[in-house]
Amino acid sequence: MIRLQKVMADRGVASRRHAEELISGGRVRVDGELVTTLGTRVLEDARIEVDGRPVAAAPAHRYVLLNKPVGLVSTAQDERGRRTVVDHIGARERLYPVGRLDTDSEGVLLLTNDGTWAERVLHPRYGHEREYEVSIAGSVPAASVAALRRGIALEEGVARAARVSVAGGSRGSTVRMVLNTGWKRQVRRMCAAVGLRVLRLRRVRLGPLELGRLRPGAWRDLTTREIRALGGT
Repeated sequence: MIRLQKVMADRGVASRRHAEELISGGRVRVDGELVTTLGTRVLEDARIEVDGRPVAAAPAHRYVLLNKPVGLVSTAQDERGRRTVVDHIGARERLYPVGRLDTDSEGVLLLTNDGTWAERVLHPRYGHEREYEVSIAGSVPAASVAALRRGIALEEGVARAARVSVAGGSRGSTVRMVLNTGWKRQVRRMCAAVGLRVLRLRRVRLGPLELGRLRPGAWRDLTTREIRALGGT
């Protein structure tokens, strides 16, 4: 069961906020019954009418892997008019990003129109690791690595790297970091807390899904096996 306003948004009726206004205004019926309570949960294939007119069924689900380049905003729309990942793909479906990747970061970003699947991908209980490749200015002290493993206190809680490896030397280093959480700008904040200056940040893996040979800015549809591995049915 899914919130009615989300089902309406997924079917392209309106944004969630506008859908809530339609529901509160007594303009929406589900399977013939008037619904005015926000948060009402309905079946994904429920028969919905707005102002007496039937709403088309939801489009087929789509699951896309984008190698996000620097500069794109990880939202469906941007109030400042910046180019978004959705603009970049130009899909006919109403897609939205699964989580976010900073505008100045790059790498693995998923887009879908399947809200239930997206929640499974993001929820910590499903244990999908996030692996990052981070270019650092200068060398990386052993004490900084130990602190990343031990945990950094952030607003959301203690951010701890499940695994950390370092390659390079005094002129520059590459840090591989695996996290189990995806808080906003988490990697950058963790690095700043231990005195590391990030030059480039790239997410190279999400759960079992790796970038592979996908070039920056390119995208592809996930395979059935990949969809299931990340939380599909």
